[in-house]
Amino acid sequence: MSLLSVNNLAVHFDTPDGEVTAVNGMAFELERGQTLGIVGESGSGKSQSVLALMGLLAANGRAEGQALFNGQDLLALPEAALNRIRGNRVAMIFQDPMTSLNPYLTVERQMTEVLELHQGQTRQQARKHAIEALEAVKIPDAARRVGLYPHEFSGGMRQRVMIAMALLCQPDVLIADEPTTALDVTVQAQIMALMRELQRTHGTAIVMITHDLGVVAGLCDEVMVLYGGRVMEQGSADSVFERPSHPYTLGLLHAVPRLEDQGQRLTAIPGAPPNMAHLPPGCPFCERCSLAEARCHSDRPALVARPGNGWRACHKSPAQVAAAALTQEEAL
Repeated sequence: MSLLSVNNLAVHFDTPDGEVTAVNGMAFELERGQTLGIVGESGSGKSQSVLALMGLLAANGRAEGQALFNGQDLLALPEAALNRIRGNRVAMIFQDPMTSLNPYLTVERQMTEVLELHQGQTRQQARKHAIEALEAVKIPDAARRVGLYPHEFSGGMRQRVMIAMALLCQPDVLIADEPTTALDVTVQAQIMALMRELQRTHGTAIVMITHDLGVVAGLCDEVMVLYGGRVMEQGSADSVFERPSHPYTLGLLHAVPRLEDQGQRLTAIPGAPPNMAHLPPGCPFCERCSLAEARCHSDRPALVARPGNGWRACHKSPAQVAAAALTQEEAL
């Protein structure tokens, strides 16, 4: 049995303009020590999908489907039972550490509180483990800096504090929501190397939410591509990067800057993401897709097996997408 098994996850929000479905039909299996990357543009449903798993949706949101963690359905658990898992067996690194950390409490108090609650440790025991956790994420002079407030750390150091907090209880699953956003590339590389090292030492499974395909290529075993709240393509990272079989995946890959393209204009996907309150009846990507035909606008494609492994949702055949990829490569 998988460590985490998500089936037919849907996230809905009640708004003044009616119900909006932010995520529709997501499914994946996550094994111990495995990393899943969830990619897509802003508004594609990446963050809402994991907030649903953590029971942290906004008051007007609700989740449907099933999310089995060690046989327990996270979506059906009462708040008290979920609290025993959340932050303990399943932990999350949020996108902005400055707004996620309490500015009125020292780092020490925010970290020891986790251990006192979930592990039943004394304040002294918890402080010792907090310092060890900060040392594990390469924060220098941890014994002194544990007593500082969040604003006394740099952005990269605050993100390391968030990682240390998430790993205090050695969780089975770590969810990282854009953990390197707004960090310079040197710090990004350090954070990614740190997560790989911690995964090797703890065997933690990671769900990585990102729009950075470079992060996915360097860290993830599996990749899921979201657009308009739906899965466009899903499979092993190697197969999706080497043989993309959906036009949206193809567009994302061609939009990545390359060293050999210096001085040239970046390749962009034309148009803008769809209004989630008024999605087209067909493929959500049809208005921006160069391969779209009449049925793409009226008939929503089902998820079907893609070549090699995984799934794809496209009316065009993998061969047609591959031909389009070759044409675009020649044009670059």
